[in-house]
Amino acid sequence: MRRTTAFGSAGALVTATLIAGAVAAPTASADIRHGHDVRTSQARGAEIAAARAARAGIDWKDCPADWGIAKPIQCGWVTVPLDYAKPDGKKIKLAVDRIGNTGTKAERQGALVYNPGGPGGSGLRFPTRVTNKNPLWVNTSKAYDFVGFDPRGVGHSAPISCVDPQEFVKAPKMDPVPDSEADKRAQRKLAAEYAAGCAERSGAMLPHMTTPNTVRDLDVIRAALGEKKLNFLGVSYGTYIAAVYGTMYPTHVRRMVADSVVNPSREKIWYQANLDQDVAFETRWRDWQDWVAKNDAAFHLGDTRAEVQAQWLKLRATAKKNPVGGVVGPAELIGFFQSAPYYDSSWVPVATVFSKYVAGDTQALVDAAAPDLSDTAGNIASENGNAVYTAVECADAKWPTSWRKWDRDNTALHRNHPFMTWANAWLNLPCATWPAKQQNPVEVRTGKGLPPVLIVQATRDAATPYGGAVELHKRFKGSRLITERDAGSHGVTGLANPCVNERVDTYLLTGKVDAADVTCAPHATPKP
Repeated sequence: MRRTTAFGSAGALVTATLIAGAVAAPTASADIRHGHDVRTSQARGAEIAAARAARAGIDWKDCPADWGIAKPIQCGWVTVPLDYAKPDGKKIKLAVDRIGNTGTKAERQGALVYNPGGPGGSGLRFPTRVTNKNPLWVNTSKAYDFVGFDPRGVGHSAPISCVDPQEFVKAPKMDPVPDSEADKRAQRKLAAEYAAGCAERSGAMLPHMTTPNTVRDLDVIRAALGEKKLNFLGVSYGTYIAAVYGTMYPTHVRRMVADSVVNPSREKIWYQANLDQDVAFETRWRDWQDWVAKNDAAFHLGDTRAEVQAQWLKLRATAKKNPVGGVVGPAELIGFFQSAPYYDSSWVPVATVFSKYVAGDTQALVDAAAPDLSDTAGNIASENGNAVYTAVECADAKWPTSWRKWDRDNTALHRNHPFMTWANAWLNLPCATWPAKQQNPVEVRTGKGLPPVLIVQATRDAATPYGGAVELHKRFKGSRLITERDAGSHGVTGLANPCVNERVDTYLLTGKVDAADVTCAPHATPKP
């Protein structure tokens, strides 16, 4: 799950966390519930909504000025029911955008729809990969319109909120690692207040903020685009959207890439998935420390992992006693430093700021890790992203309500995996007192007619551990797994690695996959 870096209410930081062709209404498809094909009222409602969207299409126009999306990218709206069981009831509008394929009419293969993860991430920046001339996407963009969207509850699509955005970003927050039972009680109170705030500010939306509903929305978007079948690229949480879509609408899939995979097992969604994430974050945190130690000539933070860790613990203790610049405490440090285990692209910037701090430049750390209270739009986006993350994960599955279980599991895990465990626990604890109905997760499996799905994963990914890719591969018969070994950056398709890039291009352009799974060498390690 990719989560925006922001401040969680419970004193933790949020690591949280595509086609052309004749316009056609979707074929009748079965919605999946509890692992069975059931003709539910939601499935019928989704068919009705998709048929209406196919007739209506999308009225593409220049994007609103305040969205920050420049021409030639265009924006539009797709209308969906809030509750698919009531297709004639309350409606919400989903924001979508697109840029046309760069090749000829003959080269065009339709639309490629994208989701970057979260839950809570906006896909509206996706078409800028074309306008920014991203070299990795030049070939694919010749064939496809690039289409992004804000999922329900996100950004411009009936956004939800759980707390005042300016309050949400205020710092310093409480240290996520508790020193006492009193600290735990204080965090539990914050988590319960956050859940109550979600009900107060967004209560009508909460029961409908589920992955299956986002999947139904995606199928309505497909229909509105005039596409018989969906081409989809999902990263991080976007892979869970892909997994559920492939289960619910297998005959509607044309091409599907799942990059950095959420484990789709019902036993993992979502409580256990977050515990697994804590273990993987610790592994990747150590990888980064090893790299910093290897580059001690550049960073002067110690030439062994133990020395780098000692510098981290010293910084943490200092910030706990006296927040740096009055605003950067342990919670804010986690919010900043967690980007290093997430993305290799953060290795140099994070190490540089850390190095400057140790050399006496505290302002660099304040600039990097403190919230910008003047950034109203950014703070609204951070709060909204956190709200959607919480709402979807809490609604998708039944969470433990016993504090004893949370305490026992996270205390045990923290002993050997201290980097993220408690911060992640407090982030998710609102789900223990969630004020809306919690569903049973979809039983992800190969639906009849599902074409080969391409799965891409790094072995040392922190946010979505490698086992998730193996599990989806097992469940989606005929899928192919491309493994980037000894690498851990989250979001593999966005990195320069010809072994991966060429196979993703080939699949999207021809539908062809290798005869067997492929293991690629890692992409280049960052250099200071």
